[in-house]
Amino acid sequence: MKRVAFILFTISVLNSCNSNEPKPIKLNSDSCDNCKMTISNGKFGAELITEKGRHYKFDDISCMVKFAKSGTSVPAKAFYVNDYLQDNTLIAADKAFYLKDGTINSPMRGNIAAFSSKPEAEQYQTKLNAAPSSWDEIFNSLQ
Repeated sequence: MKRVAFILFTISVLNSCNSNEPKPIKLNSDSCDNCKMTISNGKFGAELITEKGRHYKFDDISCMVKFAKSGTSVPAKAFYVNDYLQDNTLIAADKAFYLKDGTINSPMRGNIAAFSSKPEAEQYQTKLNAAPSSWDEIFNSLQ
């Protein structure tokens, strides 16, 4: 019985170390791994998970992209962004719908908002006077 428990424990530890799932951002506690500022706004946070399973957290989507392109991190396995309408809820970056600029004011002036559905993004496009965008456009446009 002890052996079975040990094996199950070992498997669960190994699975948790190499997870593709994002870890919740602790607002007002976690710091941005790019600019080192405290992450305080749950609408604009982001997370990068490396191929080795390390989680990096960011206060702005632009910080995550700049960090990923800086050459200081190992290759990314997954990118997550906070849903603008669900405070501090991470969604897969490649599945999100984006708006940029307009009246969007993100912490590091990336001015990008992510939404989990296209109808939500379309609804807020007029409210925020923002332009629609995609993950590829955002990733390729930031240095």
